[in-house]
Amino acid sequence: MSLADQPHSSHPSGILFVVSAPSGAGKTSLVAALLENDPALSLSVSYTTRQRRPGEIDGSHYHFIDHDRFEAMIETGAFIEYARVFDNAYGTAEASLRETLEQGQDLLLEIDWQGARQVRERFPEAVSIFIVPPSLSALEQRLRGRGQDSDAVIRDRMGKARDELSHWDEYRYLVVNEHFDQALQELNCILTAERLRSVHQGLREQDRLRLMLGA
Repeated sequence: MSLADQPHSSHPSGILFVVSAPSGAGKTSLVAALLENDPALSLSVSYTTRQRRPGEIDGSHYHFIDHDRFEAMIETGAFIEYARVFDNAYGTAEASLRETLEQGQDLLLEIDWQGARQVRERFPEAVSIFIVPPSLSALEQRLRGRGQDSDAVIRDRMGKARDELSHWDEYRYLVVNEHFDQALQELNCILTAERLRSVHQGLREQDRLRLMLGA
């Protein structure tokens, strides 16, 4: 369909960015920096049954709920994706995600590879990004540097990391977080490139294009 044939009221829906990484790869810090510098991007707040960590805010970092409520939301089909990781559960509410995108707001969803696979089944247009550490030894150093997890938990996370890393090729983009500033720049480039695709930019600039085309 040409631009002249499109309804004048057409407006672009938001872009859904899905970001995954092994625990300790630096995903949370990179996502925080992206959100701080990009007012056009907002974070999809997931539900989880895990305990709050120091500094986390309910409704901002996660919606912290108990296992019974989480199971009830599964039963009612509230989640577009959910997964159980390290004896805790995580899920994304579909209704709020769709509402945000329909309002034209770009949305970032920070989830693991299992959740990303479920989201892509329902949102094949989602832009998926996988972040990896420069090495497994660097990953272990970062986990220990947090000072939040026991040796047993760290061993479990390191064992899980190899399995998580094996799913890198399911994603559209791959970013190696060896140097934070470079990784952040690469993520910003991905966001810019996706926003400039004609399917999105054409609708944002439809009035300008109609004028030039005499439509």
